[in-house]
Amino acid sequence: MSDRNLELKKKANWVRNRTLEMCLAGGGHLASSFSCAEILVSLYCGDMLRFNPKNPKWDERDRFVLSKGHAAPALYALLADAGFFPHEELNSYCKSKSLLGSHPDRIIPGVEASTGSLGHGLAIAAGMAQAAKMDDKDYMTVVLLGDGECSEGAVWESALFAHQHRLNNLIGIVDRNLLCTTDFTEGCIGLDSLADKWKAFGWRTLEINGHSFEEILGAFRDCRNNDNQQPLMIIAHTVKGKGVSFMENDPIWHTKIPSGEQIELARKELLWREDESI
Repeated sequence: MSDRNLELKKKANWVRNRTLEMCLAGGGHLASSFSCAEILVSLYCGDMLRFNPKNPKWDERDRFVLSKGHAAPALYALLADAGFFPHEELNSYCKSKSLLGSHPDRIIPGVEASTGSLGHGLAIAAGMAQAAKMDDKDYMTVVLLGDGECSEGAVWESALFAHQHRLNNLIGIVDRNLLCTTDFTEGCIGLDSLADKWKAFGWRTLEINGHSFEEILGAFRDCRNNDNQQPLMIIAHTVKGKGVSFMENDPIWHTKIPSGEQIELARKELLWREDESI
């Protein structure tokens, strides 16, 4: 593993640990945050997004929309780490009068859109990408969706819009952890083959391991020089609850928070070990 990827992996481990402590204190969607840790770390620490924490509204910044807004704790940890607000603010998560609620809000520095009502993030991101085209700007817009929300009709309406307007400055990522609120996605509304569906809607589509920094960063390579007039959708195959064995791939942990002996077990499993590999 390269030195860079090792540092990114350490950062993802830190995000999971910080997210665990935040959710133990204030609740939240822990397993959903864990599944996208590497994706968010790649965006904010892997030189994939262009941003300026000292000027969050910098006109040339890339836009990121967390459509699966219930993964907000992991995003907050990285925004604090990037310098958008003090690390101490994380200690107030979900407390009275806190800046940081259970879902992202545009009042938070670094947050582009208030999300959490699933199915709307792609439409918001497509509008941002269209605005960039109209204003002759070169910023990218990136949106992270959950696979469960891909059952929403608004997602596919937005997908058609993005194809129609040739939004090659728009990148979507689906956190394909195979689980939604109460069940496996295939037990609700089947999504396979998800990649073929996006291709049929006119998107250039890639499938990657969503816990591999090499594959995540590789998917974004040359994305700013996209001569193809299609938006890009990255299907990132992940594990819900990644990093804590008793949470992985179990629907019950969508909103459940560890308690009792589970807390110490989770902390133990998230201890950093140099000999780990993805």
